[in-house]
Amino acid sequence: QVQLVGSGGGLVQAGDSLRLSCTASGRTMSGYAMGWFRQIPGKERELVAGISGSGMSTYYLDSVKGRFTISRDNAKNTVYLQMNSLKPEDTAVYSCAADSRSLLVASSRGMAYWGKGTLVTVSS
Repeated sequence: QVQLVGSGGGLVQAGDSLRLSCTASGRTMSGYAMGWFRQIPGKERELVAGISGSGMSTYYLDSVKGRFTISRDNAKNTVYLQMNSLKPEDTAVYSCAADSRSLLVASSRGMAYWGKGTLVTVSS
C-alpha cells in the first residue's frame, strides 16, 4: 500500500518562501508521475505543479510559473515543491499525489494515491 506524507506548510508573509516535501512509502515512486494540488475553500482542487515519472517533464499552473519549482529525489522517494515569492492568493491546502500513468492522463482522470494536505497560509 502506497502512503504519501506531505509536510512543510505554514504561515508566512507575502514574498516569503516555503518548501513542501512529500515522501512516499510502500513502494518506490521511481517512474510514477507526481504532482502537487491545492484547494482553496469554495473552489475546485487544481494541479499546481507536476513532474513526470522520469523527471524530464514538468507542468506548472500559469499563476505559479517562475515562482514554484517541482523536483524529485528518487533515492529518497520524495518530491518537493519550492515556492518562492508567495502571494496571499497562494493560500490553500496543498496535497501531493502520485500515479503510475502519465501526468496528463492521471491528473485528468484522478490520481491513484494521495497524501494528507498541508496548509499554506500567506499573509499580506
